[in-house]
Amino acid sequence: MSLYTAYFNETHQQVRLTARKFVDQHIRPYINDWEEAGTFPRELYLLAGEAGLLGIDHPEDLGGSGSDIFMKIAASEEIMRAGSGGLAASLGSLDIGLPPIENWGSQEMKARIVPSVLSGQKIAALAITEPSGGSDVANLKTRAVSEGDYYRVNGSKTFITSGHRADYYTVAVRTGGEGYGGISLLLIERERAGFSVGQPLKKMGWWASDTAELFFDDVLVPKSNLIGAENAGFFVIMSNFQKERLNLAVMANMTAQLALEECLSYVQQRVAFGKPLAKMQVIRHKLADMATELEASREFTYRVAAQIADGIPAVKEVSMAKNFATQVSDKLTYEAVQIFGGMGFMRASLVERLYRDNRILSIGGGTHEIMNEVIAKQLGL
Repeated sequence: MSLYTAYFNETHQQVRLTARKFVDQHIRPYINDWEEAGTFPRELYLLAGEAGLLGIDHPEDLGGSGSDIFMKIAASEEIMRAGSGGLAASLGSLDIGLPPIENWGSQEMKARIVPSVLSGQKIAALAITEPSGGSDVANLKTRAVSEGDYYRVNGSKTFITSGHRADYYTVAVRTGGEGYGGISLLLIERERAGFSVGQPLKKMGWWASDTAELFFDDVLVPKSNLIGAENAGFFVIMSNFQKERLNLAVMANMTAQLALEECLSYVQQRVAFGKPLAKMQVIRHKLADMATELEASREFTYRVAAQIADGIPAVKEVSMAKNFATQVSDKLTYEAVQIFGGMGFMRASLVERLYRDNRILSIGGGTHEIMNEVIAKQLGL
């Protein structure tokens, strides 16, 4: 039984074809220029919304197509085939920005925010990471002080995907004491007085991704914008991380897949010492190992996705899948550049971009080391 038969039904495959056509028509012809420019047109969100791609795995009553993890994976894999992890991350920032609102926001908030984002008219982002904290979410410093019907917010965030042009931010703030028990989530709209955004951050990879710093200077936010209960935000954040980590594993597997495919094509064409690289045993065996490790990683990721889809807790397994997938993509992107030699170091080569884009995957959504801590705790250590 193939992986696709085991995990993806006919509807999923139709979504895959829709996403593939979308990429071929609206992304692939322009992606190299967008990478060099460090951005892509905002219109792409509207086009993706019209195609139904933004609403996948979001509630039907709010304009989405309903919860379906493998439909999301099918679409995400095809978007990654454009060869730009940065574009995929920015276009998909709603998938980490909206779930807290969908699951814990008020009915008024859901109706006001979610449909406009799923249609591509507005952009949503998640704002947790701070300059002083990184993965140390429990010790974030941005503070929201209660003042009547409002919170007064002061602090900053960094490395925020879609940070520069988002309309809505799901922001982690400290409303209580120290530690994880004093954290809440607020919806903060872009137009609020005292809110500002820094210049787009220049990064090693994910060039097409809009990444920015956010600043909150006495920003007054209505208490009706509280997402969930006050001081209960840490649980919401941790719950949100599970699908984010799964998606990062999918991105890692697709990064590795593209690197492998580029190599399989290149070794047929490149001649050295009088014969194609594909005829050299050291290259053939290297590619065999690469393909084997990728197959194992992808199967494990799909199995964990199936566990989540069935409602079975997968905190340990999704952390394992993310770590394993990123280790595999680390190896495959490294080996791809090595196989390409000098051409692998050139910006004209896709494997050069894959190598750069890959590096963030074992950092974002919780570092490799944080994932190991999560796994160790789940093992009772």
